[in-house]
Amino acid sequence: MKVILLKDVKAQGKAGDIIEASEGYARNFLLSKGLAVEATAKNLNDIKLKKQNDAKVAAQELADAKEFAEKLKETAVSVKIKAGADGRTFGSVSSKEIAEALKKQKGIEIDKKKFIIKDQIKNLGAYMIPVRLHPEVTAEFKLHVEAE
Repeated sequence: MKVILLKDVKAQGKAGDIIEASEGYARNFLLSKGLAVEATAKNLNDIKLKKQNDAKVAAQELADAKEFAEKLKETAVSVKIKAGADGRTFGSVSSKEIAEALKKQKGIEIDKKKFIIKDQIKNLGAYMIPVRLHPEVTAEFKLHVEAE
């Protein structure tokens, strides 16, 4: 019996896959637990339309991320931190502080978890901060660390 999986089923397939299952397994387990539906013409068409819609939404999200990345390239933000006479800071600049500065100075809200900061920012100066906006899109903006 052919069925369309609605959810991921271990050792069978992922959601949206069309699989061949034995009659008893399909009726007693997959269909009764709501993990799959029978592969009728209507259900096959519904899955096809859903996949097309998902692809269109994903393409739109990618285009929006690329557009936002272009806007972000031209952005520069400054953060003030306590520093000694030699330019060495007391502490470091956190991603939370960078996110707050972006929101306050430019009105741009980015989740602090999206910043890709490899090394701690412990010196005054200018830094390029990479941001993962989408799995395929990474943008950068300029951060100026200044003495308080």
